Amino acid sequence: MCLILLAIRKHPSYKLILAANRDEYYARPSEPPHFWKEAPHLLAGRDLVAGGTWLGITRNGQIAALTNYRDPASIKPNAPSRGKLVSGFLAGVPDASSYLARIRNEKDLYNGFNLILGDRDRIIWYSNRSDVTTPLLPGVYGLSNHLLDTPWPKIVRAKSLFEETIRTGKDLSVESVFRLLKDQTGSPDNRLPNTGVPLEWERILSPIFITSPTYGTRSSTVILIDKKDRVIFMDRTFNSHPEPVSTARFEFVIEE
Repeated sequence: MCLILLAIRKHPSYKLILAANRDEYYARPSEPPHFWKEAPHLLAGRDLVAGGTWLGITRNGQIAALTNYRDPASIKPNAPSRGKLVSGFLAGVPDASSYLARIRNEKDLYNGFNLILGDRDRIIWYSNRSDVTTPLLPGVYGLSNHLLDTPWPKIVRAKSLFEETIRTGKDLSVESVFRLLKDQTGSPDNRLPNTGVPLEWERILSPIFITSPTYGTRSSTVILIDKKDRVIFMDRTFNSHPEPVSTARFEFVIEE
């Protein structure tokens, strides 16, 4: 993922709202969200190169998502897949804190990452760049390819649109959430971050929804968990197309 928005206990009907865009090279093969054959409780898309995932949830309410930390100067070509950090938690580790303790011991093996881990009642953010484990209190959060709530223009804009969307009362318009995830407003050069990629790429990467000939937003996902532990998981996969090539909707009640 390259953009994750979270609203934790900030809506009258939902204790958790997650909205996310996955940005990736179009040529990298992947599968849209589904319940995995070898882990039938796990709902997630799948990276067909390394076998991990970027975002998922389980029937017992565990949730995890990942963004890469953009720092091309420190890339390790042979580092293990960061997507395995998400699937490793969702496949069968019940406690986020103990899982993160293990990950912290191996943090230097990986290229830069941010992890959102937790369940219906407790969400934690961790980055191997800050090496700080932060439980997220009720509030609205934005995460891209730097640390949590770094005020990049896309994060500032996305959080503002997100907060406006969830202030509409008990009936949340999911279409309005997908609409903000499709926002292609760029940033002026004087507000772009300097992350070590050429200026042309900083411009390409600055909108919420990214498009280019080779790389862009391949899917948008919205996850809702209401106060009765009912989960709605919706995904629109674009790959390189301007409109969704597939859509998916899953609903279930969290199991004890």
